[in-house]
Amino acid sequence: MKIVLYTNRISQRFKGVTVLDDVSFNVGGGERVGLIGPNGAGKSTLLRIIAGDYPPDEGSAGHRAGSLGFLQQDAELNSRLPLLEEMWQAFPEARRVEEELQEVAAAFEDPTADIDALIARQAQLFDEFDRLDGYRIDKRIGQVLNGLGFAPTDRFKACGAFSGGWRMRVALAQVLVRRPDHLLLDEPTNHLDAAARAWMIEHIREYKGTVLIVSHETEFLDATVNRIIDLRDGDATSYTGNHTDYRRQRSDQMAQQHVIAGRQQREIERQTHFIDRFRSQATKARAVQSRIKAVDKIERVHAPTAERAVHFQINAIGRPERAVLTVQNLSHAYDEQIVLVGANLEIERGDKVVLVGPNGSGKSTLLRALAGRITPTEGDVAWSERARFGYYDQHQDEELDPTRTVLDEVAAVAENHSDGDLRSVLGRFLFRGDDVFKPVSVLSGGERSRVALAKFLIQPSNVLLLDEPTNHLDGATRARLVKALADYDGTIVCASHDPQILRRVATRAFEIHQGECHPLMHWRDWTPPAN
Repeated sequence: MKIVLYTNRISQRFKGVTVLDDVSFNVGGGERVGLIGPNGAGKSTLLRIIAGDYPPDEGSAGHRAGSLGFLQQDAELNSRLPLLEEMWQAFPEARRVEEELQEVAAAFEDPTADIDALIARQAQLFDEFDRLDGYRIDKRIGQVLNGLGFAPTDRFKACGAFSGGWRMRVALAQVLVRRPDHLLLDEPTNHLDAAARAWMIEHIREYKGTVLIVSHETEFLDATVNRIIDLRDGDATSYTGNHTDYRRQRSDQMAQQHVIAGRQQREIERQTHFIDRFRSQATKARAVQSRIKAVDKIERVHAPTAERAVHFQINAIGRPERAVLTVQNLSHAYDEQIVLVGANLEIERGDKVVLVGPNGSGKSTLLRALAGRITPTEGDVAWSERARFGYYDQHQDEELDPTRTVLDEVAAVAENHSDGDLRSVLGRFLFRGDDVFKPVSVLSGGERSRVALAKFLIQPSNVLLLDEPTNHLDGATRARLVKALADYDGTIVCASHDPQILRRVATRAFEIHQGECHPLMHWRDWTPPAN
């Protein structure tokens, strides 16, 4: 198999901390590889190095043949161009030819023009446009935009007018529509609803090129990759198969390592016991020295240590009335665009309500209205007297101050907490020792999300309003958060595309579609409607 993507002895340090240590691996043509690892392991950095966007401290990396498409984590286009025109930016040669064709067409209106020369040039441009497959570009763009959930009318909307999640979809669409030979995708399913995620899976399955995907979603990786590279403690280990295969292989590997390490330790103890017993006897001196040398030569096999995991402690403060929240006939519009129409909700103490629906359907708008971040166009939101809500926005990590340290950022909202208390809390979020003094600016996406969650959860509340709380989190942290939410003794209203939240946390569910909010029966078996 021809090698098309490679890393050769890559090492990278940030602020004196080694993130990547002598990492080497190759990806062959046509392979579909998942790059996984805990938050902060260096996955996004490694993709940027392969793409040539970031020079490593040591080593080399890149691609050896063909074109490369790279989606960075939370890439958002802030272009003022209409969506369709922005998509055409992915085809500079075809765009140049089309613009010249328009100029030639306009030149025919000039009575002094050399018509024969214009006809000849026009024929050349038509041939070149055909060679560039220009006549099919609009169709290609339409297929990708439809698959990612954009409405036909969205094509004339300025990219900057879309929400953050939709701007990331614009960036993803622009990468996919080019049909590069190799794809580097960093968390491509962040902000995708279930229907767009299903389309993305099919697109990758049908894609003929090479794919290297950073993702924490087991179901997505199981459906798209045939090899896993686990980036952990600065090193990379390759496993054949999808994510479920990887977990089985790694579990077996760790179990075997436990056995080998235990056997070795018992042998060392046996030899050490002999050495200690006979060290002072001259007749045993040669045997003792022989065994000392044998013990020194043993290459130690260490039993695998338990992986560090976030420990969520989410406790409701105070007990609200039974009827916690009433929403009556709530509607909202942004300018002329109606987003919500006549939503009605009755939330009782202990309810765990999950909102599902496609992006742009109004879930985030409803949560913002409940949190008082926006005033609805019509309708009422009434909280009970003892309800104390906390609101977690899906872009909460973007509100962090990059100039602050992790400790200072959490301390900014923590009342009556000593530095010791805060460091204890941050330790549960895997920020230990000097980690709490890291600037927010150097953190990975997952680490920023952990800081945002710590900052959110340290503030007292008995109702959690959550908008996509599992975005960016690695698999272990995501599983811990889902369990903590399921065990939480307060009330939850949560918008999420994460199937685990729907299946394991929800006690009730509502589907918001085309602005209307309806109770969802049998939500654990719910599948999204096709685009």
